[in-house]
Amino acid sequence: MAIPQLLQAQQRENVELAQQSAALTTIDRALKTLRRHLKMDVAFVSRFMPDHRLFRNVDSAAYPSPLQAGDLLPLHDGYCYKVVTGQLPRLIPDTSLCPEAMEIPATHQMPIGAHVSVPLVLYDGRIYGTLCCFSRHADPTLNERDLEIMNAFAELIASQISDEIRHNLDFSERLLRITEALALREPAIVFQPIFAIADRQIVGLEALARFGGEPKRSPDIWISEAADVGMRSRVERQAIENAIDEFTTIGDDTISLSLNVSAATIVDSSLDIVLRHLPLDRVILEVTEHEKIYDYQQLAAALHPLRERGVRIAIDDAGSGYASMRHVLNIRPDIIKFDISLTKDIETDSVKRALAHALVTFAHHTGSLVVGEGVETASELRTLGDLGVDLVQGYHLGRPVAADLVRQHLTAN
Repeated sequence: MAIPQLLQAQQRENVELAQQSAALTTIDRALKTLRRHLKMDVAFVSRFMPDHRLFRNVDSAAYPSPLQAGDLLPLHDGYCYKVVTGQLPRLIPDTSLCPEAMEIPATHQMPIGAHVSVPLVLYDGRIYGTLCCFSRHADPTLNERDLEIMNAFAELIASQISDEIRHNLDFSERLLRITEALALREPAIVFQPIFAIADRQIVGLEALARFGGEPKRSPDIWISEAADVGMRSRVERQAIENAIDEFTTIGDDTISLSLNVSAATIVDSSLDIVLRHLPLDRVILEVTEHEKIYDYQQLAAALHPLRERGVRIAIDDAGSGYASMRHVLNIRPDIIKFDISLTKDIETDSVKRALAHALVTFAHHTGSLVVGEGVETASELRTLGDLGVDLVQGYHLGRPVAADLVRQHLTAN
């Protein structure tokens, strides 16, 4: 198995183990409560396998317990399968009065004097296994009401297991989607031009990811899903590699390349290796305002060697939330990019203009450039120019396009 596949398998196993651990804790508490309420010696959840029963959870009053979680016993030899198939009653207050129970070796080996067992039915109608309680001695006080309590606990436990199974299936489907996208060398890359506001000349290109697989969704949802399955850095790294490959075909050494990247990817990935084919003074790494950063010192340490070699850092989506200024103060960016929510209708909104003016003043005072994103009208463009914004991008000026169309535009101009 290749190293990336091993890492994916390990990531998936770690997530599943964490989920199972939480589920086991909940089910173990339920078993203990049930066993004590019914005054039984052992309570357990069994899982049916093709030829065996797996004892998934066990709670016992005795030490050592006659059964342990993880034990495997033949499927057809005990009580569980016979209860589900109707060969044994679900409620047996006294096994000595049940000839079918007395024929089972475990009745004498454990021993089992009283037994209550009900099936665990999953969300799709499948029998998962059984919820069982037994006591070494007969208990003539067990009755139909106790069986109803068992059924109620079985529904709760089956629901917990069903949620776990559905979650694991969903995890597998998401991991498969991301893995298939990477195998197809996705995401594809388009470039949105960034213009100097003074002369409307293209000074840079922002690389934007596009995914072609099913289901059809926006790139941010694909990236979020990649993060959910522990693959965000891998997807972002491939997006950067693809962007560099496309950018180098444009053939203009006067414009910069802006790359969206999370703080986690900056810390986890050797970006200097990925960026080795580009002059680093033409590279801008855009750290989104929406990305939580837990350790600014660690991020600064990862960025330091890149900045020493000319890489510039931009704070993306500034003005869209509280985290903006924390990022600005801790990262000390070279570029601050206004979020589209700040740019939209700025010419008619005095509060937005006041905030934008303050950010521009702050940026210029600290030696940073300001980019207005999401410019969709001429009036927005004029207002940003009046406020002293340095660079702009948006549909009013240029939509994201493939590298060959960028090259044609630059050649024609």
